[in-house]
Amino acid sequence: MSGIPTLSSTPTEAAPTNPFLRWFMPEVPLARVAVFRVFIYLFIIIDVLTISGDVIAHGWTPEFYQPLWLARFLHIPAVSVLGAQILLTFIIVFSLLAAAGILQRLSGWAAAITFGLWMFYTQGYGYVAHDHMALVIAAFVLPTVGTARFRDVGTASARAGWALRVVQIAVVLTYFYSVVMKWIASGNITQWANGAVIIWALMRRGAEWSKPFLEMPGLLIAAQWATLVFEFLSPVALFLKGK
Repeated sequence: MSGIPTLSSTPTEAAPTNPFLRWFMPEVPLARVAVFRVFIYLFIIIDVLTISGDVIAHGWTPEFYQPLWLARFLHIPAVSVLGAQILLTFIIVFSLLAAAGILQRLSGWAAAITFGLWMFYTQGYGYVAHDHMALVIAAFVLPTVGTARFRDVGTASARAGWALRVVQIAVVLTYFYSVVMKWIASGNITQWANGAVIIWALMRRGAEWSKPFLEMPGLLIAAQWATLVFEFLSPVALFLKGK
């Protein structure tokens, strides 16, 4: 009957026809990005306050700053104590706004840029950790999705699927490249697996809970072999179906 509104079908974006693009840009609900965004931005706040919370202290020793290649290319100078404190404030504010879905693109890009700058400073003083790569990638791809709300359960988006796939690939490559570098650095992967890598790591950190494991070299070597197997097989995660 004319004049009576009808329910529209579930809104979706045009699905790619190429098989690779369908895998690389799967259509997923925007609500999934909304939930993922909260976890990412809240963890960024936790990270800069705890795990990578050394940037303010680095401000006291600018002479030890050894910028990464990209930081040198961008001519990013050493950070001061005041500059680090201001940067920390910006990260927390922008991350809270992005997690709450306020001005999603603007706050998301601001959080990504400030957090990326923070990573340059925490990684620019002698030790470069690979474990933050996927987190940085997530911060930069989430703003590209645009508006994503918790109620958008029925709205499928290839942009959302692309963002989540890129983060997944970054996680997998973090582990896979790790085992490749172990092989390159050791010259023989079995030497790394049969060495004292975990023992050295436990001794360097000096945690009380880890000391009993120092008396179990066989267990630690088995753990090193298990680590290599896990890292070698990590690309399988890109092609598994379901949970």
